[in-house]
Amino acid sequence: MDKQQILIVDDEEINRAILMEMFADSRDEYELLEADNGRDAIKQIEDNSNIVLILLDVVMPILNGFKVLEYMQEQGLLKEIPVIMITGETIEDSEGKAYAFGVADVIHKPFYSHIVKRRSKNIIELYQNKRNMEARLKEQEMEIRAQEKEIRETNEFMIDALSSVVESRSAETGEHTKRIKYYTRIMAKCLMEHFPRYELTSARVDAISRASVMHDIGKIGISDAILLKPGRLTNEEFEVMKTHTTIGCDLLEKLYRDRTSEFYGYCYDICRHHHERWDGRGYPDHLVGDDIPISAQIVAVADVYDALVSPRVYKDPFSKEKAFEMIMNGECGQFSSDILKCFELAREDFFNIMEVIESFEFS
Repeated sequence: MDKQQILIVDDEEINRAILMEMFADSRDEYELLEADNGRDAIKQIEDNSNIVLILLDVVMPILNGFKVLEYMQEQGLLKEIPVIMITGETIEDSEGKAYAFGVADVIHKPFYSHIVKRRSKNIIELYQNKRNMEARLKEQEMEIRAQEKEIRETNEFMIDALSSVVESRSAETGEHTKRIKYYTRIMAKCLMEHFPRYELTSARVDAISRASVMHDIGKIGISDAILLKPGRLTNEEFEVMKTHTTIGCDLLEKLYRDRTSEFYGYCYDICRHHHERWDGRGYPDHLVGDDIPISAQIVAVADVYDALVSPRVYKDPFSKEKAFEMIMNGECGQFSSDILKCFELAREDFFNIMEVIESFEFS
């Protein structure tokens, strides 16, 4: 392993000799480099990659010590290589300026060898400990990111697996789930652009879109007799069907590894609350107004729209124009004015997405 290097910069040979002598008993540990002016100091810095300390004089020919500091500052080196300024000037002339650059210490001439040596050792150790800590923190950050990636991939696998189970119960439900994802993204992006109070970001739009596929996951707990019934449900059957919201949340709580994440929160809120309505007439909790999570409000309107424009065993599909009017007129339950405004703004996107989905098979 290459030795650590200490660079001594002073235009007076006697001063360099004194400083070199201070580290005579440490030559097995350090390689000592010299420069007699600022220009040579910069060349030494450029040519050597293992400098752990620079002892830098202020007053020198060609380039003075502050010019060297300017160079190091421009190159971002002052945070990596500690500098001890050595000056014979008065404190008000140089010390404040030196510290403003970010030097580690300032020593005034005439200097005492044992003081310079002790300060040098302390500063080298301090910076090395800092570098070691930063390296360890970087390693820990990489480990955490790797763990988060593993958890995210596990969660994605779980979502895909559960969605596949639902799709296997009903092909209609499977295609519905795919479409909801596209409608949700359209609505969420519109809210992000036009209603900043919801604090949606591109990352949150993506998370809500992905979480939307969980909205009907609880239907895996509904019996085939009700889920696949070829006709309208009775009141008693509809009450059972409504429990898919809470069944889905129970599944999430049992299967999801990281229940503190924002993504889990979106999955849970959407699963439980996508049938809530603004006026409190929804289910299962009869939430009113802004008590309904915005992610669930977004999925709710997407869910209703798709149900209207899709064929069911008990009804023919409504046209997209008619479906739009029914939602805007409150015929399908109450939605917030913000949600309706976004739905209105996104009208053509909804219509176009429906046409695209009819033409291509999405996965």
